[in-house]
Amino acid sequence: MYGMADEGGAVAGRIVGVRLISECSGRRQGRVGRRCRNPSGTRVRWQPYAGAALAVAAAATVGAAAVDANSAWYRGLATPRWQPPRWAFGAVWPPLHATIAWSAGRAWSQAGERERTELVAALTVNLSLRTAWSWAFFAARSPRAGLVSTLLLDASNLHLIRTTARSDRRAAAALLPYAAWCLFATALNARIARYNPRP
Repeated sequence: MYGMADEGGAVAGRIVGVRLISECSGRRQGRVGRRCRNPSGTRVRWQPYAGAALAVAAAATVGAAAVDANSAWYRGLATPRWQPPRWAFGAVWPPLHATIAWSAGRAWSQAGERERTELVAALTVNLSLRTAWSWAFFAARSPRAGLVSTLLLDASNLHLIRTTARSDRRAAAALLPYAAWCLFATALNARIARYNPRP
């Protein structure tokens, strides 16, 4: 979540599109414009994927507005040796954003009306906490506040995975790399808060 953590939200939709196309590959379509079908025979609609991609991109954009990895404050923080280089965050987040959007779109497509309400609530809370971390850590310049935010995000990730699994286990499994990365970010945030005790 550090440095370039919020970059890449805008490309999530493109990657989701690629995944959706790959999901339809190998299945015959009579003419252009006909919806593809998944293995169960139900039609795959693009709207849930597009909506989820827009939500993820919006959250990433709002979070990015708070990030200033070149500020004197951030560059002056004591950090552990195992903190990844800045470019690593920019490389990791775009595929994670795309995975979140794809997972949400797929789960929505498989869910019933009640499950969809639960999915929207879980995803909204998750993306809000994801955005809140950037503002707590960078805008408020508080590693401690950032740590609280990322701990709440970890709990939200678990809830999101469990909620998604009720509709589609494959979609839930796709969220595991995102949850793992956030756990790593929590450990990193905790160490930074320890090295920099002042708020």
